[in-house]
Amino acid sequence: MNLFNRLPGFPRTPAGKERLVLRWLPRALLLGTLLLAVPSLLARLIASPDDARAVTSTDIYAISLIILHWTVVFTVGIAAFIIMMMKGPAYVADAYPLQEAETPDAPPKWNLRGRPRPDDN
Repeated sequence: MNLFNRLPGFPRTPAGKERLVLRWLPRALLLGTLLLAVPSLLARLIASPDDARAVTSTDIYAISLIILHWTVVFTVGIAAFIIMMMKGPAYVADAYPLQEAETPDAPPKWNLRGRPRPDDN
């Protein structure tokens, strides 16, 4: 039994910029994290041993920006993955007969309010 039945004749959309974004995400994550950690490292090298308060506040700002950067990269990755999946082949579920299916020639079984019509017989 095949769990995924592809819709026949469905055209696949060619890959777009989402693949490029997905390829760049690991580099952006690594380089962005390193660049955002530089001010904290510089504060430790430049500051005097008596100025621990400046180093601590620089660390707090750097950590908060790094966490924000990770969140943005993760969100962009989710969006690019969703776009990539939407461009893939279409799948259909197994068909099953509907008991209340209407034929094109028959009058509708339901009125406009969603209630069953009384039989005309």
